[in-house]
Amino acid sequence: MAILLLGGSAPEAAEKPLKVVATLPTFADLVRTIGQDQVDVSSIAPPRFNPHFIEPRPSDVVKVKRADLFVHAGLDLELWRGPLLDAAGNTRLFPGQERELDLSRGIALLEVPDRPLSRAEGDIHLYGNPHYWLDPENVRTIAQAICDKLCALDPQHEQAYHANLKTFLDRLSARIPEWRARLAPYKGRELVGYHNEWPYLMRFTGLSIEQFLEPKPGIPPTPKHVAFIEQYVRERGIPTLVQATYFPAEAAASVAKRTGVRVVLLCQSVGELPQCADYVGMIDYNVGRLAEALEGSS
Repeated sequence: MAILLLGGSAPEAAEKPLKVVATLPTFADLVRTIGQDQVDVSSIAPPRFNPHFIEPRPSDVVKVKRADLFVHAGLDLELWRGPLLDAAGNTRLFPGQERELDLSRGIALLEVPDRPLSRAEGDIHLYGNPHYWLDPENVRTIAQAICDKLCALDPQHEQAYHANLKTFLDRLSARIPEWRARLAPYKGRELVGYHNEWPYLMRFTGLSIEQFLEPKPGIPPTPKHVAFIEQYVRERGIPTLVQATYFPAEAAASVAKRTGVRVVLLCQSVGELPQCADYVGMIDYNVGRLAEALEGSS
């Protein structure tokens, strides 16, 4: 009352940041990078966990219920997303509403099915491979979408959001040629993987993965399929097997022991390893590990 009578205004500290809930740690990191002090960000999925199979906790439901913005991968990566939103009951965050952000919009997706699919083929993605954030070129589009949404919801800080976006994109643009140059000597080399989550990173780096330890997406390796991969690696002289840190190590270790292939743990999520504390750090780590594994390979 005294402030109002004296013609003053409420202190700036009373200004609350936007409460943003992201499904994945990588998205939370990008929102934090662009929003800075104007956002209060949390994520549902832990970094070292398969994002397909998250079981949201009651505390996650409460976070979503109180959120001002919900950021997600879209498509069918987070099949737990719909039940989480239903449980929270915050209709402002439902698909198509102003306070939800589907980051797949505007992304040219890889591996979009051109035929009818069934669950007999494993955990096939109906709309294309959803791990699109692992290509830094796609993250230009993602970062811009985040900036646009924050500006729409909080126009008072629009200038700050644009400045933060520019700083991030400048940093990204400076590193992209370095990353490509580091792996340029190995362009066209074939690797094998554990799960099919790397096509966007492979496209960016000029490498390829055609075979996986999973006989079908989401199906754990079987002895018969591991034997097939061992033969495949020997016949093609494949030097490297890549997998995310959260998958079991036994099958890859068996292939390495029998064939000499080098197993490389990569990060598909910010925070999965200490070296991957932010998005640029994550890509830098992944490129570095691939380059080290391929050095000296014929």
